[in-house]
Amino acid sequence: MQLSSNSTSSFPRALLLIAPFFLWGTAMVAMKSVIPNTTPFFIAGVRLVPAGFLVLLVAAILKLPQPKTITAWLWILAFALVDGAMFQGFLAQGIVKTGAGLGSVMIDSQPLAVALLSSLLFGEIIGFWGWLGLGIGVLGISLIGLPDRWIYSVFAGDLEAVNINWLGLFDNGEWLMLLASLSMAVGTVMIPYISRHSDPVVATGWHMILGGLPLFGLSWLGETEQWNNLSIENWLALGYATVFGSAIAYGIFFYLASKGNLTSLSALTFLTPIFALLFGTIILAEVLSPLQSVGVLLTVVSIYLINQRDAIAAKFKAVKGESI
Repeated sequence: MQLSSNSTSSFPRALLLIAPFFLWGTAMVAMKSVIPNTTPFFIAGVRLVPAGFLVLLVAAILKLPQPKTITAWLWILAFALVDGAMFQGFLAQGIVKTGAGLGSVMIDSQPLAVALLSSLLFGEIIGFWGWLGLGIGVLGISLIGLPDRWIYSVFAGDLEAVNINWLGLFDNGEWLMLLASLSMAVGTVMIPYISRHSDPVVATGWHMILGGLPLFGLSWLGETEQWNNLSIENWLALGYATVFGSAIAYGIFFYLASKGNLTSLSALTFLTPIFALLFGTIILAEVLSPLQSVGVLLTVVSIYLINQRDAIAAKFKAVKGESI
């Protein structure tokens, strides 16, 4: 699946492509609104296990085949560990210490890792415009995620004033979000292998359940008062993150990922922090600085370059041919 202008000319298909990233971004805001009244491993488990049962229910209605071989179950177990337990565990722990928008930005730095892994494992061609787009995307999320004082100090040539304290960044949750990003990237490149042995929708459901159960175990062992302080609004927010931010978003994303170009699809994850930042500003009053606003614009440019890279290259080739 090359997400080119031809493949996205249909408005319903464009909505389908964007839907997972809108749902993930808004689910981050929902999780951030709930986290002060609950615990991270509990919220991670709630986001996965019920969603997994919903996905399997839909799979049963559609009469999709269940995994039948040991190889299929081993791939699903590995997928559950990496993209279920590790991704959601790191995400939930990280969001305690960072904002919904910033946390989403750090997680969605994963397209670069996906592009590199997909190029190595599947021979996917990134090309000049794809690499340029990825570079601009990294610059964009850096402007969004790094402290403004660091960036202004670099522009002023005062490198000593930057005083980079990496451990301080990790204390703020960015390190955990980057680990979540890496987990999601590895999970994404596992999908084509999983799809060879199991239906991708069924595998998605099982990976949620199997990945969520260890998170509930960690919550039971190390957390207390997981639901004592949750209000009706909190439960509704959790329900949104579970049904829409997990079951529906994961189902759509992994179905699309099983069908085509991982670099192009994964590049759309740059949309997730935009939605998270937008709704974080509206709902949670999270404020963007001028540099972060520039970062958002650069992110949009990067999405265009990555997903239209073949069309752009063809146009330049045609123009070059006409000029000869």
